[in-house]
Amino acid sequence: MSTELRSGQVAEAAGVNIQTLRYYERRGLLAEPERSNGGHRLYSEDAVTALRVIKAAQRLGFTLEEVAELLEAGRHRHGRPVAGLRDRAAAKLAEVDAKIADLTTIRTTLAAAVEAGCDDLTVCASSMCCPIPFTGLAEENLSDRVKPSA
Repeated sequence: MSTELRSGQVAEAAGVNIQTLRYYERRGLLAEPERSNGGHRLYSEDAVTALRVIKAAQRLGFTLEEVAELLEAGRHRHGRPVAGLRDRAAAKLAEVDAKIADLTTIRTTLAAAVEAGCDDLTVCASSMCCPIPFTGLAEENLSDRVKPSA
């Protein structure tokens, strides 16, 4: 017989709060637990493992919707390997690499602005020696929002 844990015990063991535990149940990330005769939720040790998996996946950048899809794919694999995790991890890695590239550009530009002594945004924007590419940033932002019609 497996150990039956109450909500607080599961939450504490997994490092989450009870509201998170219940939210994951409502979202279908955790199976609805058995109930005691007194109506208390009773979980197995598997619930702690599932919560730790969910939190680890979130720390790796997966949304709860993506975690739910990965968990669902794992439930229906019937002993066969599921390519979902590998494919999704590769896509998430590409997202992270793109964010790192963007943040590196932002960091380099901000460091140059600090080094140049930029103190006033308006004055800096009109100065030829300002390292912040105001025109380029404005055009990039505009092109992201406005798509040319075909």
